[in-house]
Amino acid sequence: MNRTGLFELNALVAISTHRSFRAAARELGMSPSALSHAVATLESRMGVRLFNRTTRSVSLSEAGEQFLAQIRPALRDISDAMEAVNRFRDTPTGILRINTSEGAAMRILAPVVLEFLRRFPDMQIDLVTEGRLVDIVAEGFDAGIRLADLVPQDMISVPCSPALSFAVVGSPAYFAGRTLPLTPGDLLAHDCIRSRVPSGGVYRWEFERHGETLEVDVKGPLTLDNHNLMVEAALQGAGLIWTSEWSVAPHIEAGRLVRVLQDWTPATPGLCLYYPGRRHVPAGLRAFIALIREVTNAERAAARPPSPQVT
Repeated sequence: MNRTGLFELNALVAISTHRSFRAAARELGMSPSALSHAVATLESRMGVRLFNRTTRSVSLSEAGEQFLAQIRPALRDISDAMEAVNRFRDTPTGILRINTSEGAAMRILAPVVLEFLRRFPDMQIDLVTEGRLVDIVAEGFDAGIRLADLVPQDMISVPCSPALSFAVVGSPAYFAGRTLPLTPGDLLAHDCIRSRVPSGGVYRWEFERHGETLEVDVKGPLTLDNHNLMVEAALQGAGLIWTSEWSVAPHIEAGRLVRVLQDWTPATPGLCLYYPGRRHVPAGLRAFIALIREVTNAERAAARPPSPQVT
């Protein structure tokens, strides 16, 4: 056991995080066969099986779970120590793993992620999108990005977008010959493209006006679990969708989509980046947070109405 290296221990964490030798090998920059051989060698040296393997899945054995639970704090301390030394570099380096939703990723990709990589060429970003909320610490992420009201209370959060509004939209072709909905209840007379949430249920559209809140279990012939497909279906006249305003703003401005019920969809707190409180925040994450604040402040300034001219 005295020959076990840091690489092998980090490999165990990567495999348990991804539940896949292939995905873990991709993160570590090696072949799946080489990674499998390294783990098999470690298991042989320790005399226990650390993973249960089938043709479809990989999971920790009971011994693997106990072993990983004991070494994780030490590996985190080592990582923190390395990041503390990294502060003395001129530029950050390494991999930043961020968990977020598909919509949030689209919102931050160009202004934040791509700009970050341009400024810090020694950094890499592993951006994982999924609908379900995950424990970013247990899953091995440096940070998450979600709507402000979804951020866990024990996390440090940093606003990374202005307030967001949601919108109900449909194409001019869909509305031709139909009466526009004036209240959320009117949606029950319309074809709506429903969205399936990660838990498997169907999302109930949410509305608010003058302190009154409503949820509508809309009806329609089509249910989807992908935002891009929903927008495309709406553009093709298949029905109405409920989505973030910014994601369809170009279509609204161009007249390809028509917004309704605007007075029932007020602005809500925007996106936040969040991360656990640590003694040493990774240098790459600190630089990412600084860029988020820079971009967010610029967006707020651009949205602020000009001050009146004093003559």
